[in-house]
Amino acid sequence: MKLLTITVPCYNSQDYMEHCINSLLVGGEDVEIILVDDGSTDRTAEIADQYAEKYPSIVRVVHKENGGHGSGVNTGISLATGEYFKVVDSDDWVDSQAYLKILSRLRYFIRTKGNGPVDMLVSNFIYDKVDTTRKKVMNYRHMMPKNTVFGWSDLKWISKQTYILMHSIIYRTEVLRKCGLKLPEHTFYVDNLFAYIPLPYVKRLYYLDVDFYHYYIGREDQSVNEEVMISRIDQQIRVNKMMIRAYDLVKDVHNPKLRKYMYNDLEIITTVSTALLNKAGTPEAKRKKDKLWKYVWNYNPKLYIRMKNDPVGRSMTLPGEIGRKFGVIAYRVVHKFYGFN
Repeated sequence: MKLLTITVPCYNSQDYMEHCINSLLVGGEDVEIILVDDGSTDRTAEIADQYAEKYPSIVRVVHKENGGHGSGVNTGISLATGEYFKVVDSDDWVDSQAYLKILSRLRYFIRTKGNGPVDMLVSNFIYDKVDTTRKKVMNYRHMMPKNTVFGWSDLKWISKQTYILMHSIIYRTEVLRKCGLKLPEHTFYVDNLFAYIPLPYVKRLYYLDVDFYHYYIGREDQSVNEEVMISRIDQQIRVNKMMIRAYDLVKDVHNPKLRKYMYNDLEIITTVSTALLNKAGTPEAKRKKDKLWKYVWNYNPKLYIRMKNDPVGRSMTLPGEIGRKFGVIAYRVVHKFYGFN
């Protein structure tokens, strides 16, 4: 069994995937790299096969019909032989020194006796934005204790500005299989589900304060580009609704700090959806916004009330043209700390 499986969903990634893969090869034989060619029409499949031929004990390649990012992640989970599991997108990469420290820590959890391996390791990630020299680092120093195994009750501070995103997560593979995670196909923004649905199954956590993952952001065709997000708003709403109905947070999530964190996570995703619909400003967008908030009420009245009582939530849902203008202002606030460009 490998220590860590890293799945790299690839779709028409010929221009940048080699940088990603080369950064992952630093992990050596402890790591299994699964390259999922998701029906690419460029040289992605050829490049992936070249790596598998050169590194047969490390790199595996899957060629499949196009199913989207979630389908690639699902494929990786189903094939993973590593004790731990991580997703790295093909246009991103990892820092080699932080990578080796993470592998050393995971190796320690597996090889030493005690209470067993941790369910989730969290590390920092960097917004590597195009045309910026100052890179924004997302860390969890104010939220999590460092260099110790802890549980959700040990969270120090739960802020609405700090979220555990896919880029910062390494799960124990068994956790993903136990929670039955299956991401929807042909849908963007499924990383929000990846960073949300397994959380109640996570009992033991560890935060390693290293800047590990470089999240490349700023390409015009990227899924987090503002105009692209508005054009794909139905997929954002689909993910949003799946998160809302995934759990009854009062009945299903017993730890109060985890429940608070998951409420906050749902709030920001719903706020982003609403902000994008406000930004679109069309009659159809307004209808979709009204339907989304009705959906929140039907599935999670407590979440609805929380968001309605929040200043940003109130500004997002004011009626008429005044409401739309306030919504656009609130959108700028969300835009600033959520990270889409």
